[in-house]
Amino acid sequence: MKRATWLIGAVILVSIITLILLRPFPFLFYPDLPYIGFLGRALYIVILACILCLYRIWRGPTGADRIVAIDILGIMIVGLCAILTVSTGRSWYIDIGIAWALQSFISTLALSKYLEGRGFDE
Repeated sequence: MKRATWLIGAVILVSIITLILLRPFPFLFYPDLPYIGFLGRALYIVILACILCLYRIWRGPTGADRIVAIDILGIMIVGLCAILTVSTGRSWYIDIGIAWALQSFISTLALSKYLEGRGFDE
């Protein structure tokens, strides 16, 4: 049963990667950009990585695995903000990304201290 689950997961992952390579994300922002296909594929990849991080947060065997997945998810959100900044030309996405990175760093430190059993003032 475990092999069947792994096989189904591998087939789904390969089909998603094939979709990423063949059909880039349709952008409605600036269709005249010369690198719009790259941005679409990058957006697909970041969304796929976010989904995989959410899966690790949900099914992580230990608390440390979940903390690392939360930290990586924060990094992916900042990357998503960077892709949206380039594709839309609006700079306020970078502000959101910077705020998200700071909040993600502080929450990772807090969760690590909590799992370690130490107080926040130590």
